[in-house]
Amino acid sequence: MKQEIGQSYYKELIDLQDVEGVEAQIRSLLEVPIESISDLEQWLKDEKDLMNKITEAMTGHQVDFYRNTEDVQVKSTYLHDQQVIQPLLMKYEAKLNEKFCGSPYIQQLDEKQYGLMRRVRESKVKLFREENIPLMVKEQELCTKYSEIMGGLTVEWDGEEKPFPFIQSQLDHLDRAVREKAYNKIGSAFLQIKPDMDAIMDELIQLRHQIAVNAGFENYRDYIFVAKNREYSVQDCYDFHENVEKHIIPAWNRLAEVFKSKLGVDTYRPWDNTAKLMKNPPYAEVSTLMDGVSEMLGKTDPYFAERFDYMREHGLLDLGDRKGKSPGGFCTPLPVSGDTFVFANFSPSFFSLIALIHETGHAVNGYLEYAEHGPIEEYQHRMEIAELYSHGMELLLLDKLDQFYPEEEDFKSAQREELRRAFTMLFGPLSGDLFQHWMYTNPTHTAKERDEKFFEISKRYGLNPVDTSGLEEEIGMSWVGTLHYFEVPFYNIEYSISMLGALQLLETYRENPEQAIESFKKGASADYNQSIAAIYKQTGVSFDFSEPAVKRMGEFLEKVIQDIH
Repeated sequence: MKQEIGQSYYKELIDLQDVEGVEAQIRSLLEVPIESISDLEQWLKDEKDLMNKITEAMTGHQVDFYRNTEDVQVKSTYLHDQQVIQPLLMKYEAKLNEKFCGSPYIQQLDEKQYGLMRRVRESKVKLFREENIPLMVKEQELCTKYSEIMGGLTVEWDGEEKPFPFIQSQLDHLDRAVREKAYNKIGSAFLQIKPDMDAIMDELIQLRHQIAVNAGFENYRDYIFVAKNREYSVQDCYDFHENVEKHIIPAWNRLAEVFKSKLGVDTYRPWDNTAKLMKNPPYAEVSTLMDGVSEMLGKTDPYFAERFDYMREHGLLDLGDRKGKSPGGFCTPLPVSGDTFVFANFSPSFFSLIALIHETGHAVNGYLEYAEHGPIEEYQHRMEIAELYSHGMELLLLDKLDQFYPEEEDFKSAQREELRRAFTMLFGPLSGDLFQHWMYTNPTHTAKERDEKFFEISKRYGLNPVDTSGLEEEIGMSWVGTLHYFEVPFYNIEYSISMLGALQLLETYRENPEQAIESFKKGASADYNQSIAAIYKQTGVSFDFSEPAVKRMGEFLEKVIQDIH
């Protein structure tokens, strides 16, 4: 799948190689006298403008590196940002936060516009420790090493060296023997890199634990809840874990029986627990994928397709697999350009199609926000909100999967797989969240204990209906393939919380499509300075992951799947 790689998608309005120049511009903000509320508001605007320029350049360099981890110059530029510019920003961010929080005029700022910013900056002042800067730089270096290892991972397949995403795509193959072969190849690949991954994770856990201790916390889990300014508690998360285990997993087990029956197998093995009932991959070439997704978006809302086509025309999409490209997929905003960039490294598969739709939901959210309020600032980024619109986009396009699966039975299979994904997005990230709660509250655990805990939690949730006999070791080490555990710790439960909201959006869509789409666009363009609950309400859904809410959405999912015959 060939795709041209261009580097003109971001604006480089500041020379990050000129470290003294960058520092001088930041330092000048500290020297500005603030003698009135208008001075403070102008200072905030100047600070935002400078930080947006720095952010866009650093984002562009990071994406360049993810697109080609083997390019020496690109890697050098990226590492310069991480090892030189990032520590500089950490140092001055603390000073800027202190200047802001120490101003007597902050109490005169409009609460609706600036209240969230004030709370976030006050918590950052509380958390900042000078001695944590080198620890955070080292943390980023380890994350870069992880990306390099995964980006260079290849697997031998029928005598050819194939990128790792290609092997992952074979888990969707109609032939069970091919799926099993792919599963075993993935296990072998993980086993090969496991010593390096264990070493990286061991060091990350110790670094993060020390960061937390330095900031006055007992463990990194408690630290991260404050750092993320979460609008719910640790106990709320534990309750959510239990609610899903109680009300979603039994329903998941019943659905697994349906899939087992359709496959005609006696035992439901891990390689059967994939999107494997469609005859062929949904596309062969990236151009076909983009054409089809554009059609699906256009049938849902013209604005969705218009934004997608714009991104395609302006080189803001990098899709498909190639050697040296970092794994996974993401959407990232470019605050100066006012654009969003979607990166994906997947071979043709049902998952790669859904992943693109998912990231397009993020992109549409970004464009709507920018049009209404300008670029989203760092403090406004709450993934419980962002993931609502990515999951929501997937479910709004559920009835249009026939664009890629025109045969009726394939279309139904594709819809069932997307709904199965909704189930997995309820319990998968949630089990990953529980795994991280354990890792960071038990920071002296061994690599063997980590694998055993991962297997235990996997068996409680996603693998509950699966026959895992003889595969305990393979499953136990499979956490190494999850980027989030390395690069974005505790970014997991947000997926599960937002999926509950997205399912409510689907519930509305089935009754009144126009209302659901209008609610989606209204929420996606809402003022991000509001609480999560307020933004969910504007989207026509509830920010609620209590036991009754979990139970109701589990029952709704079952009903929708039963409706697809």
